[in-house]
Amino acid sequence: MKKFVTVLLVVAIALTCAFAGGSKEDSAGSVYWLNFKPESDATLQVLATLYTTRTGVPVKVVTAASGTYNQTLTAEMDKSAAPTLFVVGNQAAVETWDDYCYDLKETKIAKELNTDAYNLYGKDGKLASIGYCYECFGIIVNTELLEKAGHSIDEIKDFASLKAVAEDIHARAKSLGFDAFTSSGMDGSSSWRFSGHLANAALYYESRDAGNWTAAPAEIKGTYLANFKNLWDLYISNSAYDPAVLATGGFDAEAEFGKKQAVFYQNGNWEYDALVNNYGLDPKKLQMIPFYCGVEGEEKAGLNAGTENCWAVNAKASDADIKATLDFMYWMVTDKDATAILATTFGAIPYKKAAAPENVFLAQANEYSNKGCYTMTWAFNFTPNVDEWRAGVVSAMNQYDANRTAATWKLVETAFVQGWATQYKAANK
Repeated sequence: MKKFVTVLLVVAIALTCAFAGGSKEDSAGSVYWLNFKPESDATLQVLATLYTTRTGVPVKVVTAASGTYNQTLTAEMDKSAAPTLFVVGNQAAVETWDDYCYDLKETKIAKELNTDAYNLYGKDGKLASIGYCYECFGIIVNTELLEKAGHSIDEIKDFASLKAVAEDIHARAKSLGFDAFTSSGMDGSSSWRFSGHLANAALYYESRDAGNWTAAPAEIKGTYLANFKNLWDLYISNSAYDPAVLATGGFDAEAEFGKKQAVFYQNGNWEYDALVNNYGLDPKKLQMIPFYCGVEGEEKAGLNAGTENCWAVNAKASDADIKATLDFMYWMVTDKDATAILATTFGAIPYKKAAAPENVFLAQANEYSNKGCYTMTWAFNFTPNVDEWRAGVVSAMNQYDANRTAATWKLVETAFVQGWATQYKAANK
């Protein structure tokens, strides 16, 4: 990955030199980008230089030190030459900075988005900020093993088809030499995948029914807990491990998948480097699929994806600076060279003309969006007293795994629903 980034930066610098003698547009406007991601600073400086060389428009990128973005933004906005491009990454930030957010609704860059999933809205429906990169999670599939088992990725389109494939593989695990799912260990190193990420299968759809949460609700209904159960039962019934021992932990699902001991592995795009570089898996034989869990219409589901990396344009800047900033943003997400550079540092950006990132899972997330699939946004981020709530869910799931009955599953439902109400009250005294 580092070599790939270096090559692209060299290409960008070469392009800068090549365009140095070209025509430059006179403009009274300029761009000041207050960057949220310190690890991207070097790449964004190259990008800014390239744009200035091509257009003559000054672009300044200032990067806040890690953990200091909010303080830096507040200080910079008090200056006469304030940022024209900044980050407003959640609904609380929208409420804080609403008056400074230019309405992006009818802008050219907004029309280049391939999803509305990462957009944040302010007063009177104003489009306050738009996503520019994100992470994703779902079920990672080794398509090589899937095909060895006599199946193809095209078979899996919903929960029923996923279940049929997984159960067939598990039934033949001994002769195949691999099983359907990796272990679902419930110790602290692994349980977050289920009490957090898998829980999103239930929380996302409940949020969607409510018009999409913008803050944690005081109570949840648990409408989709049967769908959560569908996937959980599928995981633990179709792996090499006894569900009753999952609570003890000590499993290494990443290694199991990396060593080709299982076809399916629930995790996120951050696993790419380990699976490809540490275990030598072929990225062309890795596919991430959505959380198919039996919800009507889920054949149009995309991956679970979310972000707090959202661009806002300073409405209090001059008209010339606003125009210059919007033009720069549009160029970043439509120009072939620019999107290639962004792909090296941000991975996936949710725009129609975006270059595919090296990380195949992020590229696949964009492919789902480009096909018109809905993104399962991160409703789990609204969990009140998250550590306490998840601990209660894990405890209940462990009791269910040890003795799978209707009564023990009721404990899981109670941990979800009543646990949420309890933790909300505790967090909002």
